[in-house]
Amino acid sequence: MFKIFSQYKHLDKSVLSIITAHFFIQFIEYAFLTILLIYMNKAGYADYKAADFFGYRFLSVLLFSFYLGLYINGRKIKPFFYISAIFAPLLSLGMIFAVQYHLDILIYVLMFLFGVAILGLDVSIIPYLLRNVKEEHHTEAISLCYATNSLGGILSGGLIWLLTYINPELFDEKMILKIISIIGLGGIYFVFASKKQEFYVPILKKSRYDFRDVKWWLVAKAMVPTLVIATGAGLAIPFMGLFFTTIHHMTSSDFAVLTSFTTLFVFVMQMYVPSIKKKLGYKITITASQLLAVLCLVGLSFSEFYSTYAYAAIVAIICYVLRQPLMNIAAPITSDLTMKFVGFRHREIVSSLTTAIWSGSWFFSAIIFKVLRTHEVQYAYIFLITALLYVFGILWYYYLIVLFEKGKHQVY
Repeated sequence: MFKIFSQYKHLDKSVLSIITAHFFIQFIEYAFLTILLIYMNKAGYADYKAADFFGYRFLSVLLFSFYLGLYINGRKIKPFFYISAIFAPLLSLGMIFAVQYHLDILIYVLMFLFGVAILGLDVSIIPYLLRNVKEEHHTEAISLCYATNSLGGILSGGLIWLLTYINPELFDEKMILKIISIIGLGGIYFVFASKKQEFYVPILKKSRYDFRDVKWWLVAKAMVPTLVIATGAGLAIPFMGLFFTTIHHMTSSDFAVLTSFTTLFVFVMQMYVPSIKKKLGYKITITASQLLAVLCLVGLSFSEFYSTYAYAAIVAIICYVLRQPLMNIAAPITSDLTMKFVGFRHREIVSSLTTAIWSGSWFFSAIIFKVLRTHEVQYAYIFLITALLYVFGILWYYYLIVLFEKGKHQVY
């Protein structure tokens, strides 16, 4: 087990500090993704109304992420990390109070600004790693970044369960979210702790807004699976907590510890990603793991049809536990593949587009979810739509891998 950590010893301390700062942002994000909608539901908001609020967190990222990706091209990235580390926890605290007092307009505003605040790290961290880590260690750096994100989910879920176990009346969803937001301020220290200057800042020979040499067909081809999978994920991931609490009557603390437990598997598997990729290659690592994850999602969806039976919740839990690591093991590899597929010139553009697509898809998916749930469409059918979208995205990844391995992506 300890041998697996040796492959990360080549990463600089300043790089590790930035990855740690990103962990604190993910610590907040995972907690809010896990129990914020449940908190809203208990505060009197219907699930479709809570989804409407939640969508604005992704709308802001959709609107600004692409521009930020262009803006950082040829500029230092680190200043944007300070923005994320400082404002993300403060805005999350504001959201908690806005929900408490039913300040609907303020909830929309704070959700929107929260999305803007996290852009500094979410859009910029992969380009930062690619600039400041030697090329032979790119996979390790990206994998560690994803793994520490998962660690944020493990610790936030564990903390939610622990506090609820200690005193469920004192540590309700509102109090827990406050505590996690305050802990999230720790990211500020690690941004300041990264004192080393950025190793490489590309020098632009022309305007960063001059797109004449951008191979848009190549970029568009690389972004198709991201768009499809992100849209499907937006219909399922944010609403898993509501699914388990509404359909299988699980408490928020139980779902938090379930999420923490599954994310532990995700963390362990992502730490092994560089080794898995070397042994199995892109095709098996990406396509096989994700297709198995889709089967688990289908099994989870079907559990709603027989939810009156006691074993339905057990089936749903098993499928959920297996699905998470299987789906997430491919994330660092697909990111690595996409960056190599599009080439050096398009890294910042692809990074910003990836963030924009995920947030935009989740925003529109939240609207779709709201419409479907307003018309009382079952969670199972919504999740099955996700499964179909996943399959299409996985097949497209296989197509990209074939092109990449044959070198035909260079034609475009």
